Amino acid sequence: MTSKHFIFLLILVLPTLIIGQVVEVNPPDFIKTISFKGRTNESQLPILRLGEPLVLTFDTLNGNEDDYYYVIDHYNFDWTPSQLVKSEYLRGFDNQRIRDYDNSLNAYQIYSHYKLRIPNEQTRGLLKSGNYMISIFNDYDELVFSRKFMIYEETVNVGVSIKRSRDVKFINEKQSVDFIIATNRINFNNPSETIKTLVIQNNNLNTAISNLKPQYTLGNELIYRYDTESSFWAGNEYLYFENKDVRAANVGVQFIDLKDIYHNYLFINSERASKPYTYNPDINGNFLITAVDTDNVYIEADYTMMHFAFRHPELSSDKRIYVYGNFNNYALEESNMLAFNIESGLYETAIKLKQGFYNYKYVVVDSKGHLDEGAISGNFYQTENNYKVLVYYRNLGARYDKLIGFGEATSVNISN
Repeated sequence: MTSKHFIFLLILVLPTLIIGQVVEVNPPDFIKTISFKGRTNESQLPILRLGEPLVLTFDTLNGNEDDYYYVIDHYNFDWTPSQLVKSEYLRGFDNQRIRDYDNSLNAYQIYSHYKLRIPNEQTRGLLKSGNYMISIFNDYDELVFSRKFMIYEETVNVGVSIKRSRDVKFINEKQSVDFIIATNRINFNNPSETIKTLVIQNNNLNTAISNLKPQYTLGNELIYRYDTESSFWAGNEYLYFENKDVRAANVGVQFIDLKDIYHNYLFINSERASKPYTYNPDINGNFLITAVDTDNVYIEADYTMMHFAFRHPELSSDKRIYVYGNFNNYALEESNMLAFNIESGLYETAIKLKQGFYNYKYVVVDSKGHLDEGAISGNFYQTENNYKVLVYYRNLGARYDKLIGFGEATSVNISN
């Protein structure tokens, strides 16, 4: 066993013994714009069909052209390590250096852009469906960051529909996810034990609902129509900005300033929970790298310091305000926490981001770590959200959880 694998096992297995599952490790501040490229757009949560390529990209802003290595591991539904050995789920080898990288061009911020595609010459493909974690190490065998992804096989059909909450108390604030699992290829023996489900809102695993049991079976269909168990806070449309031209104010940008790099100052945001819902098209928390007058946006787009400002009375000391979205994997860290400026009366922070179109929202977290996404934005049943339903299956005697189906829907046509 190499030292890299030993350190990786210590990092992942020890937490598993304590809390039962692995968690993603967020990167240091000099690594930015971690993105998976899927079939249609860029995302933080790739859910790929078995056999589809996986493409991971990220930038390093330290100017060192460091070497990075990747390790891929397979997990059960509950993110505990599966019993499969590497040769059972991976064709070829991992723990290989990422060879594809380019340095920035015509940008104030020097950076290197790394790209990993699987399959490649060393890692020729992934063989099993289920949950995966890709971990990136540096030359010193240190874990730099890790990200989850899923691979599914189309064994069952998953029909998804979005309804208003059946709980009258929250009918204007929550959305409920109904779904049906149907197949002629699997005999659903004891589905309460062999079938597991995961329902995800806007690619955010932190708020996902897991392991709902089928309420009843109708022929070859499993029916899930819960009153409260499958409901999410509806939230509000994401705020957004676009700074594809760093030299001029763009959408959401009030003014700019050039220092060591460009600084973009966004318009001051305010609380929306007490205001009527207003439709505002968004991309459900995602981001897209865009820049004008570039041939290769991935190495020619510049980094700018984005200044966020939120007008709100100072909260009690046991509550904090964060700004987040897919751009930082919905992390709650010091780097995206807002500080109250007594002089301006605003909550403020600055985050270095690559040029592009970004969705973001402000959330409140109390001293116990409880997240309230709607405290500032509000919760409105009309909000357009994306929902994904993943279906896992482990037959009696099986050694891992297969991901056998994937369904998706939006609340744009929500019904009662």
